[in-house]
Amino acid sequence: MTFPIHDGTPVRFSAPLPPRADVVIVGGGVIGVMTAWFLRQKGLSVFLCEKGRIAGEQSSRNWGWVRQQGRDPGELPIMVESLSIWKRLAAELGEGLGFRQTGVMYLAKTDREIAGFEAWTEHSRAHQLDTRLLTAAEAAAMLNGAAAAWKGALWTASDARAEPWVAVPMLAAAAEDRGVMIREACAVRALDIAGGRVAGVVTEAGRVACDHVVVAAGAWSRLFLRRHGVRIPQLSVLASVGATGPMPEVFPGAAADDDFAFRRRADGGYTLAPGGSAHDFFIGRDAFASFFSYLPVLRNDFRATTFRLAAPKGFPDAWGTPRTWAEDAASPFEAMRILNPAPNLKTLGKVQDAFAAAFPALGRPRLASAWAGMIDTMPDVVPVVDHALVPGLTIATGMSGHGFGIGPGMGRVVADLVAGGAVGHDLSRFRLSRFSDGTKIRPGPSL
Repeated sequence: MTFPIHDGTPVRFSAPLPPRADVVIVGGGVIGVMTAWFLRQKGLSVFLCEKGRIAGEQSSRNWGWVRQQGRDPGELPIMVESLSIWKRLAAELGEGLGFRQTGVMYLAKTDREIAGFEAWTEHSRAHQLDTRLLTAAEAAAMLNGAAAAWKGALWTASDARAEPWVAVPMLAAAAEDRGVMIREACAVRALDIAGGRVAGVVTEAGRVACDHVVVAAGAWSRLFLRRHGVRIPQLSVLASVGATGPMPEVFPGAAADDDFAFRRRADGGYTLAPGGSAHDFFIGRDAFASFFSYLPVLRNDFRATTFRLAAPKGFPDAWGTPRTWAEDAASPFEAMRILNPAPNLKTLGKVQDAFAAAFPALGRPRLASAWAGMIDTMPDVVPVVDHALVPGLTIATGMSGHGFGIGPGMGRVVADLVAGGAVGHDLSRFRLSRFSDGTKIRPGPSL
């Protein structure tokens, strides 16, 4: 099994550049792929353009959790729908997705965490989820060989897992079979604006005319949109992940406490990551500009945040990354085909230690592989899913590390948003104007 997709991964999708499409999608992560899937299902012609590889960035670097549990209340109804779509996709495409409903468990060390779990069950009840609180004894009985002194847990048996580096390209291939045009290694440099609205896109391979563009470019969305006067306070944070080789099964699903998180994989190993909110925050030009927008979330996560100076070039918020460029010259998106940052091995070492303390019979797990991804995050830790100021432009970005599981449901929502269909959910929490209309920006009651 390959972890994750990178620059050396061969180009798999190489559709010729069409002169025209109904919709062009910028970005080949799970949100872009599933938006394309549902737009094509509506009979629209769709061209998906990816500067690097399908799922080359966060969509192949995430934990592989498909969870309803702990979601922001604004995301939860879309996630419930998404789980239903995941089930249909697994039935249609087979076991290759790695989709299995093995449950998600959050483990509590303190009474305060238990109280937070209990408060969140109000949202689970509103959506008839099978979430329930477990006693310490009940949680321990589900975790083979556990020695940690957890006080209890929150458990949702219907939550699931999948293999992201396999699932998203597999979904893209199925979308291509259904008529979606997909081209990798082809950056969209700019929108083509005529008469004040979208008339097409300019790619490194040429122009494509269209009526609608969806920007689902993950960590690169802010940079792309800024060129056209659309400003979002999106930043990127680095999350480190490790993978073990095959190990005895301690739990078939996914679980986390404040120190570590783990998920059983199809190959018999575990994906390990920091629990809680541990991440690396890069200080660049955009970070300075957005400091006060992010102050509430930084206050909550200050102890779990490692502050680092942004790279001199290549990254979206690097000091040397151009903020303007000509349409007929190479763009920053061509300079960095795939964001492939080095993982924080010190952070992962603490994860290994925490896992060993929780499951002493297994010892300290050896990492067969380690990587990092750049999470496109927002100050309130929920995305922007909305039409933009430019007619014909729709934004679906800032999934804040929650995109993989919610991807199929969010793709359906974005497709209807573009096509003018019934979205079926309240998207006011995700509106673009919340950053300019005086709304107090703060994270919601998620876990």
